Amino acid sequence: MIIGVAGRNGAGKGEFVKFLEARSFTALSLSDAIRHELAERGVEETRGRMIEVGQEMRRRSGPGALAQSLVKQLQPDRNYAIDSIRHPVEVEILRHCGQDFHLVWIDAKLETRFARIEKRGRNGDPKDVAELEALEARERGSDDPNAQQLDAVQAEASFTLSNDGTIEELQAQIETWVRQNLAFSRPDWDVYFMDIARTVASRSNCVKRKVAAVVTRDKRIISTGYNGTPRGTTNCNEGGCPRCNDLAAGGTRLDECLCSHGEENAITQAAYHGVSLKDGTIYTTFSPCLSCTKMIINAGLLEVVFQSDYPLGQVSLDLLVEAGIKVRQLDGA
Repeated sequence: MIIGVAGRNGAGKGEFVKFLEARSFTALSLSDAIRHELAERGVEETRGRMIEVGQEMRRRSGPGALAQSLVKQLQPDRNYAIDSIRHPVEVEILRHCGQDFHLVWIDAKLETRFARIEKRGRNGDPKDVAELEALEARERGSDDPNAQQLDAVQAEASFTLSNDGTIEELQAQIETWVRQNLAFSRPDWDVYFMDIARTVASRSNCVKRKVAAVVTRDKRIISTGYNGTPRGTTNCNEGGCPRCNDLAAGGTRLDECLCSHGEENAITQAAYHGVSLKDGTIYTTFSPCLSCTKMIINAGLLEVVFQSDYPLGQVSLDLLVEAGIKVRQLDGA
């Protein structure tokens, strides 16, 4: 999951992130890109310069520039705490990046926040409450679409934590909130194995289509295969298959194709290593052709799960059903 943290100066965003980081969340900040830009220019970091350079970067690459740069770093096997969200477009990018996203707004009274800012004593921080209010007026919203829009970000928050007390009180609130919201989803077995098959397909050396198959039994992978030219011969993408390299029309010149199919390779690789496929399930990114279908039947496989329809594949599907093999196409494939 991703927990985005937003709030005004001195509200306690850093403490929120620090708390989660100590509990195995990966801490990131949208401001890191701005800091890098300042360092490249050899300019000292101050709050005012951060605002100015952030706006400049948004004007140059769009209001979501900082978030788009950060999203490239995200990995699906980690939980993240992301600080310095200051624009609604950044919220939208994080919300649609493929992971469970929550935006938390950290709030505190103006006087409380100024006392914290004064105590930390960073260079360029406001010297009095009036200066803090003036600074925050620039951050609340603007007609400039590339400027900070904190009021709009606050409106997008799914939860608000009040932080006018002690750090311990804030931590207790964070722990309660995370426990209530740390729900995550994981793929079912079909999606899990098909995702692996798609990754296997990335190894294909065929220039026309990348296809792969994964054979499982008792929820264990026992063989994989992707399409390409046979072992020890020139790869298709290096000119090994004349049909594929001539970009022959689909369904034509099949007698010239030197590439083995993904299902074929998954089955023959199992035979090569002496592994039985009997009673297994084959997950394939395309429904099998007729030749692969006959191999699937004779290998003793019990089920075929496929992602996309293979051209001219209905005869194969009918033959699988006739042979008593269960056939399923994944929903949404």
